[in-house]
Amino acid sequence: MAIRGRWSLFVSLLVLGQLLPPAPAHAAIGGGANGPSTLRPVTGRRVGLGVVLSTSDGGQIFGWDIDEGGTDGVLASAQDVPKGVRISMQTFDQTTGAIVSTFARDSGPRSSYGVDGVFAGDVALVTHYVVPRRSIYAKRLYEVMNPVTGEEFTGSWTPPVNDFDVLQDGDDQSTTTSVLYGIELHRDDDPALVVSDIAADTSTLIELDSNVYRDGTTVMAQDTATNQAVLASSNGAVGGPPPLNSIVTLRNGRITTWAGLNLGPYGAGFVNGIAVDSGTGIAATTTELNAQVEFYDLARRTGFAVQLPGTGPTSQLNSGTEVTVDSRHHLFLVADPFYAPTAGSAIVVYDEQGNVVEAIPGFHFSFTPGRIAVNPQTRTGWADGPGVNQLQQFFY
Repeated sequence: MAIRGRWSLFVSLLVLGQLLPPAPAHAAIGGGANGPSTLRPVTGRRVGLGVVLSTSDGGQIFGWDIDEGGTDGVLASAQDVPKGVRISMQTFDQTTGAIVSTFARDSGPRSSYGVDGVFAGDVALVTHYVVPRRSIYAKRLYEVMNPVTGEEFTGSWTPPVNDFDVLQDGDDQSTTTSVLYGIELHRDDDPALVVSDIAADTSTLIELDSNVYRDGTTVMAQDTATNQAVLASSNGAVGGPPPLNSIVTLRNGRITTWAGLNLGPYGAGFVNGIAVDSGTGIAATTTELNAQVEFYDLARRTGFAVQLPGTGPTSQLNSGTEVTVDSRHHLFLVADPFYAPTAGSAIVVYDEQGNVVEAIPGFHFSFTPGRIAVNPQTRTGWADGPGVNQLQQFFY
């Protein structure tokens, strides 16, 4: 998965926090917030939208994730109040969409949370932003939930360098060796990878070239079969050079690169999302200028591209964003905020040969989704929206 830059709590809340109506703690049944369920049977399974989860206190969601082998999930909530920000951490049930518990509640001007991800063993990493007195800049402390089902912080995580800001996670829960992409705030925002066992609080740093892998131009995934990180970077220029694909060996930091696909009259532009199927060694990316999904064989450094449904190679508005993988069924799920066939938002499901398995319309991605998360055992998933205080369940 990839997150193209973290939302700023203290800016976003000023704009959005006062606009949010109170939301019920329970989930609403339906396709988005608009009506009855859109579920349909497909070869003996359900496909379509499920329930909508709303935060228990109406706060905007700042990061969330699910246990891909369990039934639980976690989110961070925050909203403006007269004397600062009201915050909380909340756990939820993947099956029902109901909020199970709310903890770490606080109100004031100096504290907020952001969920970085859930990792192997149902261990969650949470950034705790703390603004010192007489400062407007937050310090970043890291809290751990081990496990999420414990419904509380159980310890802390220490990055290998001070002032490290976690921006992306490798999104693979099959190994305790996790990969985080972030920046060193007091070193001109230099990018780096952190290889860590979150639960054990051990980690090492792999520094990256800031001219190539800077924040906003780079997306990252993890290949657990080869113990590598896979990165894709681009300067986004119209008619510019192809994206740079990179494989980083986590054991020693060695980097191997090759040129990605750059198809269409304007080229690929930025790489919006990436995911890797560690079982097959196939990666999928989405690119911003040409509305294409690229599939790469990581061992051979070869690839091909397909157009998103209803698009051509100049359909920038209809380009895909976030990508996630179901390695059990060897499927890639692509978020398309402006899905051409319906003009709404959809998730398009591909097999690894580039064939469209199905499209799930009815989402409301009024902003670029920061995460799609799936549970391959139940073939269910969650995505951002329809509101900033909500998550949408779906079946694929």
